[in-house]
Amino acid sequence: MKKIAIAADHAGFEYKEYLKKQLEGSYEITDYGTHSADSVDYPDFVHPAAASVENGENEAGILICGSGQGVQLSANKHTGIRCALCWMPELAMLSRQHNDCNMIAIPARFIAKELALEIVERFLNTDFEGGRHQKRVDKISC
Repeated sequence: MKKIAIAADHAGFEYKEYLKKQLEGSYEITDYGTHSADSVDYPDFVHPAAASVENGENEAGILICGSGQGVQLSANKHTGIRCALCWMPELAMLSRQHNDCNMIAIPARFIAKELALEIVERFLNTDFEGGRHQKRVDKISC
């Protein structure tokens, strides 16, 4: 069973709980928080989740905040992370196929929960194409 990290701030808490419930049974999910809708600082939850993907403890990660921007920016500070901000399934698919992204950022304030689930499922069920894309991915890290 594929191991997935999930984390959110207060704006993404409700979506995190919804996605966990929908994905349980198909994936082994580790929840890095937050655990309520009380205001928090997203890096406190993103960094442990991203580190778990970076070190191989989890195979992929799902991050949720209001815009998706803050969580994506924080995750992408990790050398081994390629996190894509996605608001439609096609972006999630391309982030995997062309960029071998291992984390996804969801903008909870801009999309419906059902669409978020569709995006996450597309992300988790799409493989990296490799080939001509591999040399580009190899050039991403500084």
